[in-house]
Amino acid sequence: MAAYLYESSVEPHAMPGNATASAGRVGDTSPNTLGAFCESPGQPYDGLPCAADSSTCEDRAQECHGRGPLFDKDLAASGELGGYGFASNREVGRRQVAGVREAMGLQGGKGGMRPVRSAHAYVDMGGYEFALANGTRVRTCPAAMGAFSFAGGTTDGPGAFDFVQGDNKTEGEQNPFWELVKVFITPPPSKEQAACQAPKPILLNRGFAHKPYEWAPSTVDVQMFRVGNLVMVIVPGEPTTMAGRRLREAVHARLVSSGIFDEQDDETHVVIVGTANTYTHYATTREEYAVQRYEGASTLFGPHTLEAYIDKYTSMVPFLANGVQGPDWERPQPPSDAPPKEQILKAISMQTDVKFDAAPFRKQFGQALEDVQSEPYRAGETVWARFVGANPRNNLLLEGTFLAVERLDAAGTWVMVKSDSHPSTVYRWQRESTILGTSSVRISWTIGSDTPAGTYRLRYFGDSKSLGGKISAFVGTSGNFTVG
Repeated sequence: MAAYLYESSVEPHAMPGNATASAGRVGDTSPNTLGAFCESPGQPYDGLPCAADSSTCEDRAQECHGRGPLFDKDLAASGELGGYGFASNREVGRRQVAGVREAMGLQGGKGGMRPVRSAHAYVDMGGYEFALANGTRVRTCPAAMGAFSFAGGTTDGPGAFDFVQGDNKTEGEQNPFWELVKVFITPPPSKEQAACQAPKPILLNRGFAHKPYEWAPSTVDVQMFRVGNLVMVIVPGEPTTMAGRRLREAVHARLVSSGIFDEQDDETHVVIVGTANTYTHYATTREEYAVQRYEGASTLFGPHTLEAYIDKYTSMVPFLANGVQGPDWERPQPPSDAPPKEQILKAISMQTDVKFDAAPFRKQFGQALEDVQSEPYRAGETVWARFVGANPRNNLLLEGTFLAVERLDAAGTWVMVKSDSHPSTVYRWQRESTILGTSSVRISWTIGSDTPAGTYRLRYFGDSKSLGGKISAFVGTSGNFTVG
């Protein structure tokens, strides 16, 4: 949303372009800025804040839900986007764009030619040995997910059963049912693994589960980019706010001590770019790990994960120096472990194939089942139509659009003014009958205040699959309507 809003503000009359809103050190942040509340109809604690230490409502995680900044609008059932979180999504995107505009408007910076450098290595985080700052030798652990804070979920997506966050009890104190069940899912942890991951009680011992493919990454990418006085630290996971801050400060200090950055220069920057190359869930500080909330329980490689990343990334800093000349493929690169084994060919899809699509009796694909109204629409109103549909998985239209809002221009030509990428449009597919293969598609457009008066129509682009497997494209078109 933030990327689109920024793109459309820069080039309002062009299709989406090149902006991106990347994740940084956001492992413990949430767009649900109002906080987490109990959604427990009929209970005396309904609407009250969730328990802060466990994110529960009377010991139940399922009823604890985060609320976005425009929760009331999201909840309004009468609104076109009610209940889907779109209003809060747009507001969070707007706030991100405001921050970007502020940053882009800052004066200063150094012009001229600046060095561009990169460094990349693979590191086996399932047993990385290194020395802490005090000289103690430690190592990371094979991957494991915590019991039972990981399964307790987050307030953005609550867990199930009796799992809660903030659970760092020893395994003997856990629900015996889950102690029994977990050994049938992944191999039971050895004493060495349990001690390595402590105080995390292990629910899924993923580093020792290898069939039908690896259940968790072990060898991961670590990468850095330098563009002049900006260094990007590319992290294969989600560092928390404090973990990212410590990593950033350690890298910056090494850049200064290596002579790459000037300590007196306040225009040098290190930024964290998370969830890149490989996904290893979270990276927390040791203090956060000890508490074993969701993020700590989801820190795969144990309590020294962050320190291991700091050790590896700071060792890569010299490879960003000005004196390292030549194209990337000719420059020296940091020491690297062997790359991970290819897993794609072993992947299993749980998504069933589309069997077939069918139109209702005496109907055809794309035919309007409910059409637009004949009265003129005004800004702020929502226009919609419902069509005989087909499964969108027949053609994902990655380079196209499932819908279009078109305007009739002065020359009598229909011109697309909105696609399915615009936040004002909504495409909803609904299965009507699994046995008969029928479905419908509802297309809607909330009219913006800057919409020119004129004649418009909605269009639906779909692909149907016959019993014989042939896929055929079709188009549905609403009646004309006016905005003014």
